[in-house]
Amino acid sequence: MKPGARAFFGIPGFRRLLFTRFAAQWSDGVFRAGLAGAVLFNPERGADPLTIAGGFAVLLLPYSVIGPFAGALLDRWDRRRVLVLANLLRGVAVVATATAVGFGLAGPVLFVLALLVEGISRFVGSGMSASLPHVVRPETIVAGNALAATLGSMVAVVGGACAIGLRAALGTGNTGSAWTTSIAILGSALAALIAARFARGKLGPDLVDEPSDALVAVAHGLADGGRAALSAPTVTAGFVALFAHRASYGISLLLTVLLMRFSFHDAGPLKSGLPGLGQMAGMAGAGILLAGFLTPRLVQRFGRHRVVFGSLLLAALAQAGLGLPMLLPTVLLASFCITAAGQVLKLCVDSAVQSDIGDEARGRVFALYDTLFNITQVVAVAAAAAITPLDGHSIPLLLAATAIYLLGGLGYFLAIRRNPGI
Repeated sequence: MKPGARAFFGIPGFRRLLFTRFAAQWSDGVFRAGLAGAVLFNPERGADPLTIAGGFAVLLLPYSVIGPFAGALLDRWDRRRVLVLANLLRGVAVVATATAVGFGLAGPVLFVLALLVEGISRFVGSGMSASLPHVVRPETIVAGNALAATLGSMVAVVGGACAIGLRAALGTGNTGSAWTTSIAILGSALAALIAARFARGKLGPDLVDEPSDALVAVAHGLADGGRAALSAPTVTAGFVALFAHRASYGISLLLTVLLMRFSFHDAGPLKSGLPGLGQMAGMAGAGILLAGFLTPRLVQRFGRHRVVFGSLLLAALAQAGLGLPMLLPTVLLASFCITAAGQVLKLCVDSAVQSDIGDEARGRVFALYDTLFNITQVVAVAAAAAITPLDGHSIPLLLAATAIYLLGGLGYFLAIRRNPGI
């Protein structure tokens, strides 16, 4: 770890907030992997593409719906209290979901409970992000956020691995899945306990300048974010590129889950089923780490626009070259390449927003783009689920995902040409 990164751990407030994040994201990883095992890889239940698409909607839509409101509300309420109470409420929702799993409930009841857990998780995540400027110096916010987000993602992967191990020990049926999922309450309780050690008001907000009505604040914020994004060609172009990535990634992720569930078999150390998804998550995590290391160097050497084009091209090549064989080893390698390329792309777009959008509108642009991109991925997954075969073997869909990356590159090129000087 670089000395700069080590220095953050010497800041008590940052360290406490980071440990709150670790506990919360470990709980997220346990819950998601436990629920995936309960719904998708449970011998007592069936699974089909539309069920899997519903699962992705559970994971992604809460932020799309709650994210804009979270921004408005977190700028009103004491964030320390939000982190404590929301984590405790999430623990109650985890127990309710695990109970439903244990009794074999499915369909709307289970999805509503899972949506509640994920919605509260998104609220907690937004609260921690909004609190960060209160525990680090202004000039270190970007570095601190990158460190916290990267390490938090790794902890979530560890949580998922813990759930896979627990499921193997506790059983793969409804009862074992329920016990595995319920373990996530430990992380929520620990996160609430750590957050409670902050002094009241320590995490802000310092002042409230939002409209008094939360609905008005959200509507104004999204509209302002849209206008600000359209006024900056680099940001508009980045949105086009990220739209392409999220749509293509959603299609390939659905097919990968189906292949792991219905087609692949263990091949030595490479596993199928839920352990295979765990290995895929590990490969994706490695890709995220590599992207975090390489992106600043690539941008410095080649410039942001060339790096974005290169990321889209690499993802397209990985989608076609490694995805089309539909073999377990190549799919795992594709997960590494596509996730790394997508993370490089996201970091480039983040830097465009940070450098080309004024501070007064930057938060609203980030809220808008998180909302739109999660909805894009859900729509892509749902559309693919309507036509994909149960075993996940769909060459046309993989070719479509590849074409989306190439079209994204073309759209990016056309968007940046709005301003020849960039």
